[in-house]
Amino acid sequence: MEKQKLNIVFMGTSDFASIILRSLLENNYHFSAIVTQPDNESTKKKASIISPVKKICQEEGIENILLQPEKLDIDFINKLKKLSPDLIIVAAYGKILPEKILEMPRFKSINVHASFLPKLRGPSPIQNALLQGLSETGTTIMLMDRGIDTGDILTQAKIKIKDDDDYLTLTSKLAILSSNLLIDTLPKWIAKKIKPRKQNLDEATMCQLIEKNDGGIIWDADAKSIYNKFRAFRVWPGIFTNWENKSSLQKILLTDISLEKNTEPIRHRLGEIFKNSKGKVAVQTSNGIIILNKIQLAGKNETNIADFINGYPQFIGSVLK
Repeated sequence: MEKQKLNIVFMGTSDFASIILRSLLENNYHFSAIVTQPDNESTKKKASIISPVKKICQEEGIENILLQPEKLDIDFINKLKKLSPDLIIVAAYGKILPEKILEMPRFKSINVHASFLPKLRGPSPIQNALLQGLSETGTTIMLMDRGIDTGDILTQAKIKIKDDDDYLTLTSKLAILSSNLLIDTLPKWIAKKIKPRKQNLDEATMCQLIEKNDGGIIWDADAKSIYNKFRAFRVWPGIFTNWENKSSLQKILLTDISLEKNTEPIRHRLGEIFKNSKGKVAVQTSNGIIILNKIQLAGKNETNIADFINGYPQFIGSVLK
């Protein structure tokens, strides 16, 4: 079947999903509907925050096929059913699809998952790859079933994770890798040239569910694991610590840090701020040190560490908690 005649529904929300959608559009795939999460209301900015996928629809002038259901209820299911989709493509949509939706298309529902399954099933596979300090990860095009990323695999590809990769850079790399793999996979799948294969259950791992408070730093951890948390949480939820200033604890966001091996004897308390032999502002961990480049005191603007110390000279020698 020609791609122009395929009746496709795309479901996605994040930046990762938007890059994949853009690639499909550039390769002349057409959609009967594009489904994304409802707009979020920002109380601070008093405005709606739209998803990256919705932004693509606005830029391409295809808002007329955009759907943003609050719930995947029977009304929405019936609306999709009337479209008679040949294929549903899902990429980081953010909701679990009911079986009635999964079973709708004749070429089934496929998911683009940003890990080398069965590793890192579930939400946030990119953050979890960074949290675990993995040297490689991958992407998987898979059939969807009732489970969480348990469906049969169509195609896969791997990618190396560099030491300086963070959530933003790795997301971009995986989205491009996934887009290319999907564009290669779709015609082969439609032509029945791909035989799905089962996942190896013995190798399956699940992602850690990430919550806002997970960004808190415990300084008796090693520097590498703290830096990995910074890389993983670069966009959300960020990493933070507490500083006792004038008998009150103040929250500090660590917006730019570096990892450095501590070649000097450990002479500092865990969490203590000091200047190392290179003049850099460092924090002692159980193994290695973290270099502070930019920080943000709660309620204040981000500042580089030198300017912060000019305003708060007592910061050096204090202990973060």
